[in-house]
Amino acid sequence: MRGLGLTIVAVAGLLVSGCGFTPIYGDGGAVGSSLSRIAVTTQDDRLGYRVREQLEDALGRNGAAAPLYRLETAIEQSRRPLGRRIDDTATRYELTVRGAWTLTPLNGGVPVTGVETVTTTYAAADQPYAAIAAQQDGEERAAAELARLIRLDLMRTLSAQP
Repeated sequence: MRGLGLTIVAVAGLLVSGCGFTPIYGDGGAVGSSLSRIAVTTQDDRLGYRVREQLEDALGRNGAAAPLYRLETAIEQSRRPLGRRIDDTATRYELTVRGAWTLTPLNGGVPVTGVETVTTTYAAADQPYAAIAAQQDGEERAAAELARLIRLDLMRTLSAQP
């Protein structure tokens, strides 16, 4: 029974390799090496810094290699109170972060654009320090999710290019 399973896996591997399949996450693949050579720019504020930091981590930025692409982002955020206490103060907040991005090849190719939106919530605290910490945690989670979605968009974009 074990031999039959190994045979099926081997035959499947041969079929996949014969069709020109290349894994999107492969180390030697065009997408994997291109992602690490994207220079990221964001606006100069706290959320922009967090998004840039998360994007560079998600893309595996290689500072030693010259960039092939420039990724420019425009981040907008809005905060909406959810739930009300008896004294008419919010119990939670909904943070919506919208990130518009433009990927420009540095060799003069055609830029590609996209937009991603992330929504996260966080609790409203009565203590000032706790409220600030909760808001910053919500921003950090939104930045991480936005970076993940932009990375997926970039992988689709780069894998579709010849």
